[in-house]
Amino acid sequence: METPALPVIRLKIERRSNHPWIFQKMVEKPVAKPRPGSLVDILDASGQWVGRGFYNGHSRIALRVLTDDPDEALDEAFFRRRIRAAVALRRDMLRLDAVSDAWRVVHSEGDGLSGLVVDRYGDLLVVEFFSAGAFRHREWIYAALAEAFPGCRFYSFAEEHVQKQESFDFRAPAAPEPSVIREHGLKFRASPGSGHKTGFFADQRENREYLSRFCAGAKVLDICCNSGGFAIYARARGGADEVTGLDLDEGILEVAQQNARLNDARVRFVQADLFPWLREAQQRGQQWDVVVLDPAKMTRDREQVIPALKKYLDMNRLALSVVKPGGVFLTCSCTGLVSEEQFLDMLRRAAFYAGRTVQVFKVAGAGADHPFLAHVPESRYLKAVFCRVE
Repeated sequence: METPALPVIRLKIERRSNHPWIFQKMVEKPVAKPRPGSLVDILDASGQWVGRGFYNGHSRIALRVLTDDPDEALDEAFFRRRIRAAVALRRDMLRLDAVSDAWRVVHSEGDGLSGLVVDRYGDLLVVEFFSAGAFRHREWIYAALAEAFPGCRFYSFAEEHVQKQESFDFRAPAAPEPSVIREHGLKFRASPGSGHKTGFFADQRENREYLSRFCAGAKVLDICCNSGGFAIYARARGGADEVTGLDLDEGILEVAQQNARLNDARVRFVQADLFPWLREAQQRGQQWDVVVLDPAKMTRDREQVIPALKKYLDMNRLALSVVKPGGVFLTCSCTGLVSEEQFLDMLRRAAFYAGRTVQVFKVAGAGADHPFLAHVPESRYLKAVFCRVE
């Protein structure tokens, strides 16, 4: 049976890029507007066929190109191929199963599936939709995932701001039972539906392990500790003498306490706003051998990047003031709109204002299960900077 022809969307420009995003201002308004998330063929201003993908007349990103091969149909088999390739990278090439049963299965543009993120926590697959197209074709996605992970459970959601931008409605089901996952020999509860990304921060896996190497016998402070990842690694894997985890969110600290108990790790968790708490610690002359600062995303608005950098500056200056001379400082940013260059420049200024010398010995990012395509740097969001502080 012949596949029905797809609606055609024309561009106002000639296509001279292979970036998968095409913005609304570059697209001719179609007479009959396809529904948000429809599959379409794309012609450029010269009338040449240039690709096939998701169309959304309501979104700033009007087109998300999935293929530039005219012979490749966007059908259930296409999604199966892309998801199989994504799983093969993690399982066969990166051999992640030997390290953890919690890893990113699909990283949106990084795996050629724009607007789709899938995280695995043991037998639970958490599917997050960032585009109407991925949401609209979710049954194909679930079928491909079920084939790769037989007997898995699913939990799906889309953040409210995404639903508004992309013009689709999806009420997430009740949160599933948390999964207890393993990572480098440690255990953590992954809690999807708790309002913290997809339930766990698997992107910091390698950074947690690397930091633990500097913690033997140390006094460690984990600021914005969330569910306790760095703090627990420092104690249970790194052999830290004393560990404090600080966070403002009382609910997530309960999860952190449970995670500490799972690993027989003695960690003191404190619920407080980091700014007054660090100022008081500085006034008391308190210092730590190892300090971690890993705050939540500051902004998703391009207009707010400068205020976000100012906030990073203030918190990094304070955090640097409580690092012992010769101590280790790990500072992180998961704000994709803040570039690595901007983040390192902020750190330079924070060190100057704190009167400290910062020697950067490693700049890292998300784990290898969060790949990005060379021509789509937007998938690269996490910065993790390891420093020695004098």
